[in-house]
Amino acid sequence: MERTENLLKGSSELNQMFAALSRTATGIRRDFGEVEQLQQSLPGARDFVRRAEQRIEQMILSDLTLVRPTAGVLTPNMSTDGDGISEFVLAFSGAENFVRGNSHFAITLALRVNGEARAGLTYAPIADKLYYAEKDAGCFIFSAFHSNRHRVSKLSDPADLTIGYSNTEYRIPNTGAKRATGCAALDLAFVATGKFDAFISDPLNYAELCAGELMVLESGGKIYEENGQLFATNGIVKL
Repeated sequence: MERTENLLKGSSELNQMFAALSRTATGIRRDFGEVEQLQQSLPGARDFVRRAEQRIEQMILSDLTLVRPTAGVLTPNMSTDGDGISEFVLAFSGAENFVRGNSHFAITLALRVNGEARAGLTYAPIADKLYYAEKDAGCFIFSAFHSNRHRVSKLSDPADLTIGYSNTEYRIPNTGAKRATGCAALDLAFVATGKFDAFISDPLNYAELCAGELMVLESGGKIYEENGQLFATNGIVKL
């Protein structure tokens, strides 16, 4: 998917970050097609996905050096200090889905300045859908060259709720539906855009959490840790 500049409602830096994600799409789709052929050997598929993840990181980060050359970098695999002011936070979310040929995975990318998330994007390359937010500017879904602003849901009746969860021993209340998708970055984006009413998870690597946290907050939701669990909600749901 080729993108021109400033397709997103937001800053030039936000659009450059999206361009960096977009340029990896062809390679990701090719890798996804190949890993589907490797599923009879899960160790082989996992090794292939690890290499693909490293290549994705290198491609995106090489583009981001043009956006903020002195910025630091944080991924689940590496950390560099940079100028001590700005930092790009990048993660591949849903790797086990990728391994099994399940298209529910995403690349999540954020920019932090002086310790505060300023921009966050979560891109699902197979669905070709982007969720994004900027500080004090709201949360959006981008698809087919249009950005639509979204907010968290306003549901509170337990019978109506859809709650996403990751592997956790937390006792989830009786609700209308529970979903374990295997991609925490998209789960957070779903809370931010009203597809889920809440998400409960074991603590996440910060690189996987950073962009989604900004989206939830910019959509009017809440995100917090309590008793060793991570909660993201529409701000109404009581868990």
